[in-house]
Amino acid sequence: MAVKSTAPPPLTPAVFHILLALSQGERHGYGIMKQVEADSRGAVAMGPGTLYGSIKRMIEAGLIQECDKRVDPEMDDERRIYYELTPAGSAALAVELQRYRDVVAVAQIRIVYGH
Repeated sequence: MAVKSTAPPPLTPAVFHILLALSQGERHGYGIMKQVEADSRGAVAMGPGTLYGSIKRMIEAGLIQECDKRVDPEMDDERRIYYELTPAGSAALAVELQRYRDVVAVAQIRIVYGH
């Protein structure tokens, strides 16, 4: 008989990368895209459609929230919306990171002991 987990379902890759990008502080959309690219060493290139669709769903789910609109001195003085993690977003990221650690631990055991 299978035991049901009480843990939330895994995050989608886009949501995971956005939460990870925001874990160091608030960012605007373009800043999130650049941080995701840097965090993944170029392996993940998130386009605007994926980013803003995910942001909308994440706000609705209470994982992130909008911060103040303000001028970004590096970006042509445009008004940008900044986003930040909510406590629920921080908790979701922590659960997902632990899930990754657990998977890596199992993989390491199998590699070392051949199980």
